[in-house]
Amino acid sequence: MSILNADLHCHSVVSDGTLEPEALAARAAANGVELWALTDHDEIGGQQRAAAAARSHGMRYLTGTEISVTFAGETVHIVGLGFAADDAGMQRGLRETRGGRGERAREIAAGLAQVGIKDAYDGALRYVGNPELISRTHFARFLVETGVCKDTNEVFRRYLTEGKPGFVPHRWASLKDAVQWITDAGGAAVIAHPARYKLTANEEYALFSEFKAHGGRGVEVVTGSHTAAEYVKYAETAKEFGLAASRGSDFHSPDESHTDLGRLPYLPGGLTPVWELLADRIQ
Repeated sequence: MSILNADLHCHSVVSDGTLEPEALAARAAANGVELWALTDHDEIGGQQRAAAAARSHGMRYLTGTEISVTFAGETVHIVGLGFAADDAGMQRGLRETRGGRGERAREIAAGLAQVGIKDAYDGALRYVGNPELISRTHFARFLVETGVCKDTNEVFRRYLTEGKPGFVPHRWASLKDAVQWITDAGGAAVIAHPARYKLTANEEYALFSEFKAHGGRGVEVVTGSHTAAEYVKYAETAKEFGLAASRGSDFHSPDESHTDLGRLPYLPGGLTPVWELLADRIQ
């Protein structure tokens, strides 16, 4: 099961990706993906379309989302897989989490205006499929289009990270709440791309400990932003905390993503793939 070509982390225009769910499904199938999940940020509005598209291409499907949480002052992402997309508690929680994005976006635009970048809010909106989910990524695309920066990585480095003109922190859901929404809806909660967070060793240990205590089930071991050494590190972390392992490209766009759908290495051996826990939830 560890050599299944599963891609359980990617984004469509429903959040901050650039492709429609149907185009993502076609791309995933063309790249040999056998089990797929669309995991838009704090949103499940694309799930029916994604599931139908997956079936049309002969892929198996798991429902998915990626929930933003605040932990130790850092934004951490929790992927939910295999939940009931019509669960009222999940829908209510995600709606509340999305609620603060509009105000945050206007504050980002105000910060950029102070350093001479005008009309950034309206510019970012041109890239937004769902205005409730306007994010830093949409601002980054606008700054690249207008020639302020050469690529989105430069935008984040110069403008959208802590201490820079367009950085605005946001208070997301709690770790406990996010895991509970997913679990109560019948799914499995997974820590997304753990190597990306600026946590101390003690804070990371606390994250995994609390996640496990709240009912979290898995961790992304192989993901688009991890190095080969980090695959090994988080394989060991999965074993240490008794967590299943997940695999996902975190694909957003053909022009921006370093790793294409379905193009990751397989999971290391000796791990329990998260999809084994969700066998009865696969569509």
